[in-house]
Amino acid sequence: MTAVTDQDHHDTSAAENAPPQEVPSGTDTAEQKEGREEREESEERAEKAEAEEKGGRADGSADTAPEGGAPEEAPSDADASAAESDAHARVARDPGSAAPGTSSTPSTSSSPARHSTPKTPHPDSDTPGAWDDGLIARRVSETDGPARETRETITEPRITSAPQPVMPLAYDGQLRSRLDALRELVGLSRTRLDSRTLAEAGRVLDEAAARRRLSGQHTVVAIAGATGSGKSQLFNSLAGVPISETGVRRPTTSAPIACSWNDGAATLLDRIGIPGRLRRRPLQSAEAEAQLRGLVLIDLPDHDSAAVQHREQVDRVLALVDAVIWVVDPEKYADAVLHERYLRPMAGHAEVMFVVLNQVDRLPGEAAHQVLDDLRRLLDDDGIALGEYGEPGATVMALSALTGDGIAELREALGQFVGERGAAARRISADLDAAAWELRPVYATGRRTGLSERARDEFADRLADAVGATAAGQAAERAWLRNANRACGTPWLRLWRWYQDRREPSTGRFAVRTQPDEEATARQRVEQAVRTVAERASAGLPAPWALAVREAAVRGSQGLPEALDELAARAGTPSGRPPRPGWWPVAVLAQASMTLLQIVGGLWLVGQIAGFMAPNLGVPVLLMSVGIVGGPGVEWSCRLAARGPARRYGLEAERRLREAAAGCGRARVLDPLAAELLRYREVREQYGRVVGARAVVG
Repeated sequence: MTAVTDQDHHDTSAAENAPPQEVPSGTDTAEQKEGREEREESEERAEKAEAEEKGGRADGSADTAPEGGAPEEAPSDADASAAESDAHARVARDPGSAAPGTSSTPSTSSSPARHSTPKTPHPDSDTPGAWDDGLIARRVSETDGPARETRETITEPRITSAPQPVMPLAYDGQLRSRLDALRELVGLSRTRLDSRTLAEAGRVLDEAAARRRLSGQHTVVAIAGATGSGKSQLFNSLAGVPISETGVRRPTTSAPIACSWNDGAATLLDRIGIPGRLRRRPLQSAEAEAQLRGLVLIDLPDHDSAAVQHREQVDRVLALVDAVIWVVDPEKYADAVLHERYLRPMAGHAEVMFVVLNQVDRLPGEAAHQVLDDLRRLLDDDGIALGEYGEPGATVMALSALTGDGIAELREALGQFVGERGAAARRISADLDAAAWELRPVYATGRRTGLSERARDEFADRLADAVGATAAGQAAERAWLRNANRACGTPWLRLWRWYQDRREPSTGRFAVRTQPDEEATARQRVEQAVRTVAERASAGLPAPWALAVREAAVRGSQGLPEALDELAARAGTPSGRPPRPGWWPVAVLAQASMTLLQIVGGLWLVGQIAGFMAPNLGVPVLLMSVGIVGGPGVEWSCRLAARGPARRYGLEAERRLREAAAGCGRARVLDPLAAELLRYREVREQYGRVVGARAVVG
């Protein structure tokens, strides 16, 4: 009796393809009649299959329809005869290979129409000798119409041991680190990059996580090729039995068919989406099982099929398998569709790729070597590294699936490849490299990026000019000098200035409000300063990050001119009187003394003229002369002494306004720009980890 395995549980079509068994006599004619009725009444087959699935047949044996599909047609008389002949031949080769409960004596009926039709018990039946889905191989053919009958190849059952626990796939430290970096990279970039740009990276992360949870002891290899390349024939040659249908009609293979050399691959095939009715087992062979243990082989439809759904299936499965065997023939090995659509984009997957030149038996003499050399040249032009001289790369070989020439070498190469148990990790690493290369334009450039100190200083200077920091400092200097002149100048000069001020309206020391044209000019200067610093900050950045930097600058510039005006009014205008130096009282006292001398001398002269005092012109004239000359002298000396303090006072006012403008610009513009540049540096470092480099220029 056949043991039930994980692979068997996922194949629900065992009832239609079980090995023939002898049943008690008297039921042959009824069963044959029922089979013929099912072939003639195709519309009632589905209903009968449903009824049989629920309640079983009248004779106590339940048939199970394939999962998700209509029940298969009952075998015709010719097919039943062929199956019986195959069973007799198998019994003759190995009498002990028959399952318990199956008679090894051929039917005594001489007419094919009288052949006994076998019945298959339900897999859940407790009947001794009941068959589960323990078939080694089963031939599947697509039913094109009622006239085309289902054909099946019956081979001997495989006796398997109890299923072993499946060990999940384990990635090495470097690959885990790269995957973690890619996950962090995607998380940091979601607000800066569109979902389409990050779609491939997200797919790689999802597939890596899904593959890691599945078996690490199996290697899923797909056989892909063009129409008529012989991939199905190669698939059958590797399996040892005709599993996949071959023929001259194109396309022949319409759905992926899987063949597993040992148990535990059910979850892998579920992930790829291959139903249980399309899962097979190879021919029973201890040598083949030991050599290819862990291999899960998938025969794909033609990648150049006229049916769109076939090409879609090929693209879908190729994105999920661990490795691929490309089968080419001498006529289509240089096909542009193959090279441009598949081989060239998958150049980075060379280590998990086999390129097999099939049908070399059709090439005479040295033509096979010439075609193989030309194939190697085309692969090199596609950027595919060839695994020669011990270097990692694609394996290229020539064989003939028809004659068997080169099949042993392919088996040996596949056995070594599967035995390494590293194909899945190499495939994920290659997918990671491809995703990183696709993301390179949005993360790495050839230029150094960032905002230099010179650019920051120039931005602050532009804002200071926009708010008039230099003019404010000069005005503060003039105000200090004017205050000094008023304090240390002659009273007659102050009276004259007072008179001039009364005649002309005073505008004050500083203009509280600027004119409309000056305000417009200041706003334009601020906008120009913001555009300049944004362009310098985004220079050399990839397009998405440059756009993010410019947008951050635009957001920060909103309300900046108004904020600068408030700062100019608050920090530019000095509060109260300018500070006075220590020599200021002495100068005031000296000027007062000179004025007093002038007054005393003048009164003395007036007294002499009026006769109140004795005539003596020398003393009053001397006093008046000293006062008249000394007053302007003191004023001139004070003006010279006031230049230094006035200059310092003006510079201090200018500095305060510049710092205020720079602080406002830094908080509103430079800090958001620095945050965007810092985020870019973070994602650039993560990208460097993804590609395996310590640093990425740009």
